[in-house]
Amino acid sequence: MRLRPARHATVLLTALLVLLVASVCAPAQENRLPDIGSSAGSVLGPAQQAEYGRMLLAQLRHYDYVLEDPLVDGWLQATGNRLAAASDDPEQRFTFFMMKDRSINAFATLGGYIGMNAGLVLAAETEDEVAAVLGHEVAHVTQAHVLRGVERAQRDSIPILLAMLGAIAIAQSAGGNSSDDAAMAAMASAQGLMAQRQINYTRSNESEADRIGIRTLSRSGYEPEAMASMFERMHAVSRTNQGGERERLPDYLRSHPVTTTRISEAKDRAERLSGGTVVGTVSTPEASRTQRVTIDGVAVPEGLRLIDNPLLPSTLSLGGGLDAGESREFGWARERLRVLSANTPEAAIREYDSIARSGPLDDAQRYGLAVAYLRAGRGAEAATHLAGLLERHPGDLWLGIGLAEADAHAGRAAAADRRFEALLERMPRNPAVALGYADVLVARNTPQAGRRAQEVLRPLLFASGGDPAFQRTFARASEIAGDPVRAGEAWAEAAFLGGREEQALVQLNTLKKRDDLDYYARARIDARIAAITPVVLELRRQGIRDPDLHRRR
Repeated sequence: MRLRPARHATVLLTALLVLLVASVCAPAQENRLPDIGSSAGSVLGPAQQAEYGRMLLAQLRHYDYVLEDPLVDGWLQATGNRLAAASDDPEQRFTFFMMKDRSINAFATLGGYIGMNAGLVLAAETEDEVAAVLGHEVAHVTQAHVLRGVERAQRDSIPILLAMLGAIAIAQSAGGNSSDDAAMAAMASAQGLMAQRQINYTRSNESEADRIGIRTLSRSGYEPEAMASMFERMHAVSRTNQGGERERLPDYLRSHPVTTTRISEAKDRAERLSGGTVVGTVSTPEASRTQRVTIDGVAVPEGLRLIDNPLLPSTLSLGGGLDAGESREFGWARERLRVLSANTPEAAIREYDSIARSGPLDDAQRYGLAVAYLRAGRGAEAATHLAGLLERHPGDLWLGIGLAEADAHAGRAAAADRRFEALLERMPRNPAVALGYADVLVARNTPQAGRRAQEVLRPLLFASGGDPAFQRTFARASEIAGDPVRAGEAWAEAAFLGGREEQALVQLNTLKKRDDLDYYARARIDARIAAITPVVLELRRQGIRDPDLHRRR
């Protein structure tokens, strides 16, 4: 008898998703390019768009779809920000996040939220190819394609995101052992609808996003040819995979169909853009950076040497391709993603063993293997690999953090502290350094270590406060340091960021009843209650309640 509510909920869920498909994927006619008299934004204002984007990310986090890692996040956000700054709307705020899924996919949604699957990075050969996909998605946002799609499909009904949240709520209300599976299925289906297929992109939308995206690539110093090469790479992956047509075709190509004509057009645009640029390298005593430099309206002679111009600094020189530091960081990021997206650390180790049978591992792959060892609890082996790499790449941040963590896992606490303190002195506000050190300190579970972890994290409360992993670590550090009020605030913030807004509100209201709050703590708590309450009320208005709180009652 307990299965009947689940079946009933499944029917309702299926009906809701079918309605979403009908409304979102209805045949669309060719749209003209945006005009000055557009109504885009009249249904959802900027604040609403940002809130719906935040809610989507929070729900994805709650169901463990998001890959949260400070090093990967920093690399992805830096790459995205570089493109956003060169986009047609540099004032638009973007949030880039990584998904654990190894399928090839990326999507843009309301509020400038852009997600990318780990599989897409694993399929790319260069950072330029990853940037090409991000640039395309950035263009979908800046050209209002996302907003127009939502507006067209939902002008007089609830937003697509709230329909997605409603689907999850229906699945959760089924109860029984099947509710978690139903919720996961609802989330997977809703992600596909909301993120990957919420917009039936027309050919004109795709063409415009390609054109604007390639121009953004060129402006930001990436190779404009990378978009065509990435499309060709995805096609090659689809041809080598086995199974039916649906299984062979990457998710990204199902929502962004690629034809030979489109690839040819991308190549042609890239060639025309590259004609007015040169590749320049700027060097400092500690680093160098190579990127394309646009020379508007000037023919570039063959063999031009920028250093021959006395008006330019002598450190500016011509080169080819990416500089070693930038290429190396992409390699670290890709291999770190290989490990973090694997089912288990042991599975990642076996994957590297398989790669090694085809030839020696390169430095990036050796770094990935070391990360896999570290996550498998084999700190000594990880330290050996990382120490050798650090000799070859002295001063590298990724290797330095990895070796410090490996020392801690191997029981060499003093060595780990020395390495982290040196990194902290060099980069006191780097989230990856601070969070890595704090995690090591929290693992010791002593009041002294907790207070030091608080000191390390406190300067980043404003900049990294939107990261649930940061809030969880700060909460734990505050707990073992004997600061329950700060711990309670951080736990509530982590719940809010993780898609549990109602739980966050309950926790804050409970915290407010403490009689040991000072004026400043009470003011902070009151401010967060005032900010979260409207979000919870809106969710309740849509019939969405926290399933855990609902079951307790």
